[in-house]
Amino acid sequence: MASLHLKLRIIILLLPLFLLRAKENQYLTFSEKCMGTEFKIIIDDANESLCKLATNQAFEEAHRLDLMFSDYLSNSEASTLSASSYTNQGNQFQEVSSEFFKILKFCQSLSVKTNGKFDISVGPASRLWRIARFRKTMPKASKIANALSRIGYNKIILHPVESKVCLNQEGMLLDFGSIAKGYAGDQMLLILKKHGLIHSLIDTGGDLVIGQAPRGKTGWRVEIGGDKHPELPTLNLSNCAVATSGDIEQFVTIHGKIYSHIIDPSSGIGINERKQVTVIGESGMVADSMASAALICGPNYSEKILAQYEIESAFFITQQNGFKKLDQYKCKR
Repeated sequence: MASLHLKLRIIILLLPLFLLRAKENQYLTFSEKCMGTEFKIIIDDANESLCKLATNQAFEEAHRLDLMFSDYLSNSEASTLSASSYTNQGNQFQEVSSEFFKILKFCQSLSVKTNGKFDISVGPASRLWRIARFRKTMPKASKIANALSRIGYNKIILHPVESKVCLNQEGMLLDFGSIAKGYAGDQMLLILKKHGLIHSLIDTGGDLVIGQAPRGKTGWRVEIGGDKHPELPTLNLSNCAVATSGDIEQFVTIHGKIYSHIIDPSSGIGINERKQVTVIGESGMVADSMASAALICGPNYSEKILAQYEIESAFFITQQNGFKKLDQYKCKR
């Protein structure tokens, strides 16, 4: 699962001509550190004071959500729920916010549809593999087995009526790295829209949540970062989200074998295939999570899942023996 990965950059083409037009159209760019990366907001609007007000509120929203999702902050809602697995005597349900519960329901539904390839309970393996990558050594089999014993979306029990959750395995650790930034982008864009700033784009460290096209244009021109392929198109996008997941930039070689930083929950270690997936969806939450899931599932298995979430299109790049293969999925409406 792609819970640890830093999203590969999806780059807005800033060619000299574009930069000139951007200046003429008064595109405004704001950035701030959040969720361990740099968030950017680009707005096509002449009202700079309004843009500053709205973007300050949008960044505040991102920090609020970091306090919901973070597995580094001990007082985050995710960390508090994970900690309850140690103290949860008698498998008692823990109350969570309605917003957090809604996201958990989405994650659980996707876990079922992917047969566990997407799994936010992968945290124990994420932390173990993080150390392994740093040391460039394979974890001991006993440690992998211990991590796997604490993983499983079926160990996350959602209350059928109330916003309550039970983690029924001691030592569980939830990891929202495959959905948090996309969801944050959605909520940030909503704030901008409330201020009437509809010609906007949110970049949450490589995941893009995109509003209406800049004035006088048909869309935001976007180039997929990371691995390249001659048939990979430049995108012209509006009112959608796009996310890329892959191991092109982050991998480790152990005993002559390449492993990704992206973890398969069924094995507890990084996948050993070089690949990258870009997904265009209706929201950042959907695009982010589906890119992570599709990377593990592969193009063939992913196709039926992508259709259920009305994914507009997806691009799969796989590398084998120095050869790059591109598979493209397009929604059949």
